[in-house]
Amino acid sequence: MKNLLSKIINRKEQVENFFKFLETETSWLTAPASTRFHLCKEGGLIEHSVGVANTLLKLKATMAPQISDESCVIVALFHDLGKTGFPGTPYYLPNTDEWQKKNRGIHYITNPDCVTMSIGVQSLHLISQHVQLFPEEVQAIASQDGLYPTYGGVINLEYRMNETPLTLLLQFADKWTAAIQEDEWKIQERN
Repeated sequence: MKNLLSKIINRKEQVENFFKFLETETSWLTAPASTRFHLCKEGGLIEHSVGVANTLLKLKATMAPQISDESCVIVALFHDLGKTGFPGTPYYLPNTDEWQKKNRGIHYITNPDCVTMSIGVQSLHLISQHVQLFPEEVQAIASQDGLYPTYGGVINLEYRMNETPLTLLLQFADKWTAAIQEDEWKIQERN
């Protein structure tokens, strides 16, 4: 994480203060990345976000070197931040139903006390109070689930063919990291 944070220069103080807020007021340190798929474990969200940041930086270096490392790190680390919920109200709760955990692999449930909105919008709500974002970064975070429209992600009709390079790279880095690098079932199948 230190290597990634060293790439944030212009908004360093904002991000450092935001991290303090996340660590003390939200479930950032313990939130899983999902309820039952990739990294559905304590701390999975941070692990996933760091993985997406590293993947995004590799893609950017090859395909869009004009994008700043700072933008890549900020959108990657915070694209799924809505999964922390709100201060005092975590988004995910441990599943107490042993049958669901054993038979369906559902280790977490969505907290019914959280106001319903997309993860991208929820992420922007939290971030924008602490870190100044550029329009390209807002689009990338708002449509971060653009590759998952069947399951409630942004269908991207309003962005279709107007996505910024940062948006497309974030979406692919997110999907690649979750589906290829983190999916333990697939990793075990390959071995």
